[in-house]
Amino acid sequence: MNSANSVKAGKKEDSVMSISEMVQARKELVNQVLEVYPEKAKKNRRQHLSVKESDCSSCAVKSNGKTVPGIMTARGCAYAGAKGVVWGPVKDIVHISHGPVGCGFYSWANRRNLAEGEVGIDNFVPFQFTSDFQESDIIYGGDKKLEKIIEEVVELFPNAKGVSVLSECPVGLIGDDIESVARRMTEKTQRPVVPVRCEGFRGISQSLGHHIANDAIRDHIIGKGPEREIGPYDIGIIGDYNIGGDAWASKKILEEIGLNVVNIWTGDSTLEMLQNGHLVKLNLIHCYRSMNYMANYMEETYGTPWLEFNFFGPTKIKESLLNIAAHFDDSIRENTQRVIAKYEAQMQKVIDIYRPRLAGKKVMLYVGGLRPRHVVGAYEDLGMEIIGTGYEFAHKEDYERTYPQLKEGTLIYDDVSALELEEFVKDLKPDLVGSGIKEKYVFEKMGLPFRQMHSWDYSGPYHGYDGFPIFARDMDMAVNSPTWKSIKAPWMK
Repeated sequence: MNSANSVKAGKKEDSVMSISEMVQARKELVNQVLEVYPEKAKKNRRQHLSVKESDCSSCAVKSNGKTVPGIMTARGCAYAGAKGVVWGPVKDIVHISHGPVGCGFYSWANRRNLAEGEVGIDNFVPFQFTSDFQESDIIYGGDKKLEKIIEEVVELFPNAKGVSVLSECPVGLIGDDIESVARRMTEKTQRPVVPVRCEGFRGISQSLGHHIANDAIRDHIIGKGPEREIGPYDIGIIGDYNIGGDAWASKKILEEIGLNVVNIWTGDSTLEMLQNGHLVKLNLIHCYRSMNYMANYMEETYGTPWLEFNFFGPTKIKESLLNIAAHFDDSIRENTQRVIAKYEAQMQKVIDIYRPRLAGKKVMLYVGGLRPRHVVGAYEDLGMEIIGTGYEFAHKEDYERTYPQLKEGTLIYDDVSALELEEFVKDLKPDLVGSGIKEKYVFEKMGLPFRQMHSWDYSGPYHGYDGFPIFARDMDMAVNSPTWKSIKAPWMK
């Protein structure tokens, strides 16, 4: 599609448009972008694109549906959701990618899940273990090979507390019985061997992989650890994968207000943390999409309450801390007020430095998990405006949580295609795009400032009071780098 023919929301600058004019212009933009599709595809994609209006009764988007064949998507697969997100960061378990080497290699260390411990002794996160399927394994099956690998793993790494077996597509296609292997090897090795039936072709995105991984924890791990007394201030962090040290930054604040973080799922996590995830006074869920299944299960089965929290930017940190403190006694509430006051001046200094450089800058986001809504407040703390946001693999409830965070006129897109996102960016001309590695180099070649918001572009942490100064610095570096003045898209030369 030639962007020169697209509807220009810029007939007037956004700053001089009325809200109703802006909403209408962005609706027209959506319609124009959809014109390139055949009628059936157009009808499908129209349900996944919308613009935020006052009551949002008409701005809901359809989600968690199959991607239209032939339309490029940024989604991952069920294996990516189970291994790359949920299981991979558990540090004292060996995770075997059961199948050809490629999937294991792709999911190896690309999420920057930091973990403490001695590598090869009690921290196996930096390693890649794979059964490396060959043609003979496809023909004769890989069960015997898998058993031998598990035996070798236990012999080479006797401190490993357990083994997870994460199946790739060929395993499901040929019918390898990883469950019976896991039962036999659990008995033989005297440690849990967990089968995770997460073949990539299952479901429509990595979201099902999260669910499958949660079910494996439910069926094989939780409630099977050593007994432990629950202290009055014991809490767990659920759905934080410690990207660039995020979980450590969150833990620091929570312990500073007087709470005791005994579990983290699954960044810098141990097997025992998974086993005893229910033995807390309160679970705090960060990534709702990947871990709501387990949070709900622990509440329904063990009576463990949970609360969603957001530690991106001082405004949301304060709001979340007050909500968390309300679940505890007066001493925690008083400590919380002191901690908020302590950091308020420090955060204001950060805002005073960077807000003048970033105020009024427009941002478009397209990420997975929780980020399309959780980071909105952090950008707004810096005076930046979200003009478009969407998820790769969200469900209806994710968007219901997102709409209240957005201003009228914000463009909303679910499972947006490469074409759609590029055309939206060309027309709306954001000052910054925050998305994933698949989009990074397309927009940078267009001369647009970009931040990789899946793994913080090799920076971080971004959570908490430790993370906000880094977040602000990184956004300033991206937006205000003088290099963008020297870059022109190759196809424009």
